[in-house]
Amino acid sequence: MAVTIDAPPSHVWPWLVQMGTDRAGWYSGDRLDNFGRRSTESIHPEWQEIAAGDRLAAKPDGSEWWAVAALEPERFLGLRMSIDLRGRPFDPARTRPHYYTDSLWGFELRESAGERTRLVVSGYWALQPQWLLPILSITMLEPAHWVMQTRQFSNLVRLASR
Repeated sequence: MAVTIDAPPSHVWPWLVQMGTDRAGWYSGDRLDNFGRRSTESIHPEWQEIAAGDRLAAKPDGSEWWAVAALEPERFLGLRMSIDLRGRPFDPARTRPHYYTDSLWGFELRESAGERTRLVVSGYWALQPQWLLPILSITMLEPAHWVMQTRQFSNLVRLASR
């Protein structure tokens, strides 16, 4: 999925790096993905420094998170969440649990003419047991992701273009 934002990547990047339930929120459906807490409407300097390995909380209690898997400032932010089907995080570099979900969420910022940004978001989802993947993808993940990503795009366009 992608959207064009009327702002250069340097104006979009600060919004992305401060994402997280324990930080600025996810700029999407706050009732669902931010547990009722409103996403911020401003840039917070204290949330601008992130590095590979940092955790962006996915739940208020910090029990689940998106790990910063890769980043190139103002160009790419890659997040990864690896949890077993009981909701317990695991390190994918070690032994994987018998049943798990492993997700990648990537944000690429492409500079466009006229100081604009093309924000391209893609993801990958692995699930064990594999037979559940097509069922859950079609009935839950893809529709929910489309709604939430569209809402996030809308808010990022509004916020970064100001």
